[in-house]
Amino acid sequence: MALKVDINEMLETLKQERDELKVKMHLAKMEIQEEWEKAEKEWEHFKAKADEVLEDGKEVAEDVIESAKVVGEELKNAYQRIRERV
Repeated sequence: MALKVDINEMLETLKQERDELKVKMHLAKMEIQEEWEKAEKEWEHFKAKADEVLEDGKEVAEDVIESAKVVGEELKNAYQRIRERV
């Protein structure tokens, strides 16, 4: 009889842990999705800046280059945060 009680307690404990993890994974997935969407906006911004800097025959102001570098670093950090969560 004690064995059945132990198994039942284990069953309930594992069920609760499973349910909690399921909720946490769902929330993490939503957070990662939000982070990805922000990163995609940063990507578009960076790509536009990079294209401007790399456009043939066009002189580019130093502040535009620096701005592109800053956006690129922000994007790199966003990708790292996403990678750590996955």
